[in-house]
Amino acid sequence: MKMNLKRMIALILCVVICGALFSSCGAADSDSTTIRIGGIGPLTGSNAQYGNAVKNAAELAVKEINEAGGINGVKLSFNMQDDESDTEKAVNAYNALKDWGMQISLGCVTTDPCKAIVPSTAEDNIFLLTPSASSEDILKDNDNCFQVCFTDPNQGTASAQYIAEHKLAQKIAVIYDNSNSYSTGIFNNFAKEAEAQGLEIVASEAFTADKKTDFSVQVSKAKSSGADLLFLPIYYTEASLILKECDAQGYTPTVFGCDGLDGLLSVENFDTSLAEGVILLTPFAADATDEATQKFVKAYKDAYDGETPNQFAADAYDAIYAIKAALEQSGRTVGTTAADSTGENDADLINGSTSASDICEAMKTGITKIQFDGVTGEGMTWDKNGAVSKEPKAMKIVDGAYTAM
Repeated sequence: MKMNLKRMIALILCVVICGALFSSCGAADSDSTTIRIGGIGPLTGSNAQYGNAVKNAAELAVKEINEAGGINGVKLSFNMQDDESDTEKAVNAYNALKDWGMQISLGCVTTDPCKAIVPSTAEDNIFLLTPSASSEDILKDNDNCFQVCFTDPNQGTASAQYIAEHKLAQKIAVIYDNSNSYSTGIFNNFAKEAEAQGLEIVASEAFTADKKTDFSVQVSKAKSSGADLLFLPIYYTEASLILKECDAQGYTPTVFGCDGLDGLLSVENFDTSLAEGVILLTPFAADATDEATQKFVKAYKDAYDGETPNQFAADAYDAIYAIKAALEQSGRTVGTTAADSTGENDADLINGSTSASDICEAMKTGITKIQFDGVTGEGMTWDKNGAVSKEPKAMKIVDGAYTAM
């Protein structure tokens, strides 16, 4: 009797293990009628506005594409994982998406987590198009990685040029996060271009991730320097605290930032009147009057209880449609097998394969051949190094709303 019981237990374990193996294989291999896109970002935590905006807009774009017939009849599937802007959690999220069967990646929403997963995407040869992780390091030596957003150097350079061109200030103070790649990347290039433009940086005050709740010292030094413009190449949560401190100290400079300030008006318990007059460079303004923007804004509001999309949402929306355009350009179709390929051209070599690596090889070329009109820019193009070419736009907070300048 004991022997029979042991055999029964062994048989049950064998069935369970085999079932798990088959289940795992099924998750990792996409079917021939779906392309799986994975995204990673902060859906909770201090940067959750960014992550949820990307998730919402990507889901909206996927829904629109699928309802319109997909890509050559192939539907898209989207899965967004939470990383809380943490590098370790981003790596875990990436591995979870691989188990799900991800074939194309939107990377991570914020810079440092995206940098953490890039080596894995390169090793796995998975095509990555991030909406908003803007460090040059994401592109460096990684021919599978591309960006919809401006790189940090471009944001820093463009900010200094805009300030000089519009004569916004001569003396500038900067408060930045020297523990964050996004912030330091923008600041370093801003400083170089500011000098070239004849602008004087009279104070540059840093903080770190573990000390970003009290900005009294940084604001005091900026005020005492006589700076008439305060440049904040940081994220919106810290910016809201700096604006509160400026108000407490009676310091009223022109405040200028980059895309990281998009979300400032939605910070919980923040007095939005303190943000009045803040200027930021961004590729998107929700109140722009062009047809593409208004169509997107309406669709987003209809889908998400009247919420106005921010720049992160707009970049994510463009990312999904750029993926569609690049897939179409590459001749990507699904429904046959790789063995059916004729081998006559690059598109044929991956025709019908659901392999993430084969798709990546096609997309690397496909995305450099498109000229894409999106809500964050017209005539967008990508070079082989992964950087996007499009024009920045300025936005100003007026009467508690973002307004195109």
